[in-house]
Amino acid sequence: MNNITDTAAYDLLRKTELRIENIGLKNANLTDIAHCVARAIGLDSGDVLVVDCREDTLTLDILKPCVNAGNFAGKKDLLKETLNRLPGVFTSPKTAFSSDGMLGWISLEEQPAQAALALAEQKAMEIMQAVSRRVLVFSSGSEVAEKQIEDTNTPAIVNRLESEGYRVFAGETLRDDRYYIAAKLREAADDGGYGVIITTGGVGAEDKDHTVEAIQMLDPAAATPYICHFKIGTGRHVKDGVKIAVGKYHGVFIIALPGPNDEVRASLDVIVKGLKENQGKTALSENIAEKLRKILRAKIH
Repeated sequence: MNNITDTAAYDLLRKTELRIENIGLKNANLTDIAHCVARAIGLDSGDVLVVDCREDTLTLDILKPCVNAGNFAGKKDLLKETLNRLPGVFTSPKTAFSSDGMLGWISLEEQPAQAALALAEQKAMEIMQAVSRRVLVFSSGSEVAEKQIEDTNTPAIVNRLESEGYRVFAGETLRDDRYYIAAKLREAADDGGYGVIITTGGVGAEDKDHTVEAIQMLDPAAATPYICHFKIGTGRHVKDGVKIAVGKYHGVFIIALPGPNDEVRASLDVIVKGLKENQGKTALSENIAEKLRKILRAKIH
């Protein structure tokens, strides 16, 4: 990263007030001041609002919850100079900026602030890379949960992905309920520190298959290509085909695979390749689906 202003946005954690102390005002326009501060710290003019003005202190509120720290850390002199150009606004060596949160970084010295942010960004990237290689695997289905059949899929996924340098963890067996599945996926994505979540089973055309629909609850734009089609009402089919799904929720890939072990194993090479190439939802899902279609065609013939 060549320029600190290219850093990722930081959450202000609701510490959005910025105070300007020891500032002189005479018939000053508070809206102009808010717009000036917004521009100086890389925000749109509507993202900053003056909420209090008393004696020689102005209090502003930043309406945007996430900001790029590289745009304001160590920028006190630039901000004072910019404010001083406004009619009726006077700054002095005593003018200071303070906040209960990271907005107070404005008052840092510029060079140390830039160096600290560069180091923080490097550490953040290292953490993100580590998280991206953490994988959680969920099996599904009452027959697996009740130990009627052995879960051979989770060990296969663990062995294959760990051979590629991923850290893989086995989750619980998900019961056949779309709301329960969606809740468990959401919980894992929000709190688990995983880059990828893989589910096996529950993608069929029967009334007990809910994994694809659960993923769509988290990501309505999830890619859900068909593996094969059925006529509704044929046998126990209440849906018009078997699908897989690849969605994203809070930056976490969620991949729903079928239950048969040979299909899971065949999907793993495609998944590994897709993750290495940073394929998007549509490309990755279609590559997995095409692999599975070939397997089904071979089975039929």
